[in-house]
Amino acid sequence: MIKVSGVILAGGRGSRMGGVDKGLQPFRGKPMVAHAIDRLVPQVGELLINANQNLDQYEKFGHRVVADDIEGFAGPLAGFERGLANASGDLVVTAPCDSPFLPADLVARLKAAMDQDHADLCVAKTGGRAHPVFCLMQRTVLPSLRAFLQSGGRKIDRWYETLKVVEVSFDDEEDAFRNINTLEEIKALE
Repeated sequence: MIKVSGVILAGGRGSRMGGVDKGLQPFRGKPMVAHAIDRLVPQVGELLINANQNLDQYEKFGHRVVADDIEGFAGPLAGFERGLANASGDLVVTAPCDSPFLPADLVARLKAAMDQDHADLCVAKTGGRAHPVFCLMQRTVLPSLRAFLQSGGRKIDRWYETLKVVEVSFDDEEDAFRNINTLEEIKALE
């Protein structure tokens, strides 16, 4: 059994980027999602990509692509649900496609906290701010997530309230959680 499955979240609309598919935007010589894949693959036993458009382009990265079951770009929790439902591992780590600098030790640090505190879910935090799409979850949270989504819930923090969650400090790697939301930010970081 694969212990940790990774899920790159690329299922958004890209509205803050003018409606383009963020993960496929070029950044430092390759699509943004490729940077996230390169960072996450060494940390996991398998990788899935959650995407809702341009599926054929995402499939070219050589990992299984899973689309949301909920229509209308329902947000990151819909991607979490697809990842949890399709993963082989007991644990699932998520990261967004627009964060090309994600930490090389993301899984190790989240898992250490999970093991120590027997948490359902561990989320990265810098300063006083949690980064809810950078998280490690037990697969056992899937029924609670499905129930939350079926009740119309979409806000991550509202779902987290129902679980044993531990926030893990990454203050030493604050820039690793920088996400790129606009074409201007791509140019500035290029």
